[in-house]
Amino acid sequence: MLQIIEIVKESFAHHIIFSAGLLLLIGYLFGQIAEKIKLPAITGYIIAGIFIGDSGLKLIGHQNIEMIHILSEITLSFIAVIIGGEFSFSKLKLYGKKVILITLAQMFLTFFAVAFGLLFFGLSSYVSFLLGAIAAATAPAATVVLVEKLKAKGEFVDYLYGIVALDDAGTVILFSVAFSISAAVIGGGKLHLSHSLIHAFSEILFSLLIGIAGGLAIHFTTFKKRNLNEIKILALGFIFFTTSISISLHLSPLIANMTVGMLLINLSKKNIKILTSLQPLTAPLYAIFFAIAGTELDISVFKGGNVLIAGAIFILLRAFGKYFGVFFSGKLLKVSPKVNKFLGLALLPQAGVAIGLVLFVQGSQVVNGASPQIQFEITEMINIVLMSVFINELTGPLLAKFAILKNLNRR
Repeated sequence: MLQIIEIVKESFAHHIIFSAGLLLLIGYLFGQIAEKIKLPAITGYIIAGIFIGDSGLKLIGHQNIEMIHILSEITLSFIAVIIGGEFSFSKLKLYGKKVILITLAQMFLTFFAVAFGLLFFGLSSYVSFLLGAIAAATAPAATVVLVEKLKAKGEFVDYLYGIVALDDAGTVILFSVAFSISAAVIGGGKLHLSHSLIHAFSEILFSLLIGIAGGLAIHFTTFKKRNLNEIKILALGFIFFTTSISISLHLSPLIANMTVGMLLINLSKKNIKILTSLQPLTAPLYAIFFAIAGTELDISVFKGGNVLIAGAIFILLRAFGKYFGVFFSGKLLKVSPKVNKFLGLALLPQAGVAIGLVLFVQGSQVVNGASPQIQFEITEMINIVLMSVFINELTGPLLAKFAILKNLNRR
């Protein structure tokens, strides 16, 4: 068996198409097994990635993973457009104020619970506050895939999509403030909080503007089209443009593409045909997206005792903040009890946004020029986040599926 694996590595593993095919087929196999034992297929895809990635058989090379990441960016673009497509003005009038307040409540409770919990445990102040900000991030991908798979709709899904969408923008601002304070502590310089806030708001503003431009372009080029193939080609082209421009300008492709979806659904209900035309493309993209996520999960982060304890505190306090932030604010706002009871459970998956934020810290100039002790603490911080992503990507979808099923209203 080992000889066969070595032959495969030497003969085929270098090829990008082989890697993509392997991720799809092994992902499909593990997804089917997961569903047989009543787990979400997402969990199976992630385990498949772990199995063939660096923590397993090492059949996917780092160079290939970086190239396949293009598919991840495309998948996240589709997911963002789908979430934005749920933001019709009628729903905003009905739930908008409550969604904003619930989003802020769970975000800040998570931030303070994680930050002060880790500070009490003994981590340095700047690491604790950075981790608190990163803990606020959620993973929209798992949410959308589960909702689509279960064909769910209704009040629960409206609240869930609304919170997931706003949470990304809120986390950008919260993280910018935390990083500004941390950078001042690390570098021993002055605190430029106003600069960080301006940067955060400008990132959101320009992401919104790019999304508006993309949405208008799709709307006006497809509005009179009846041929779904033409609609698909035009929509894909402008979504790709929106995504690539956002990434190139270091903005948020999630916010930009959510804006595309929101604009399309509010300009005309006929634009629902654009979203439905993209659906046949999503299944293989979702499978490969979560399998790639699995290849990047490193089980070696569980070796350090300090990281294990701090990671466990991070995971538990994040879950506490997400769940009770939603629960208590929902109670005050008189959200229906059934929705309020389970909504927080659907916010536990954590992936790309959290990893992106922690890698931003790692690559920043102030950290690169810091003392060895600070760089060691940043490495520990990265491992804590990776451990959280590992656990939450495996257990989060299961809890989210349970929550959605409790509020299931099929299309």
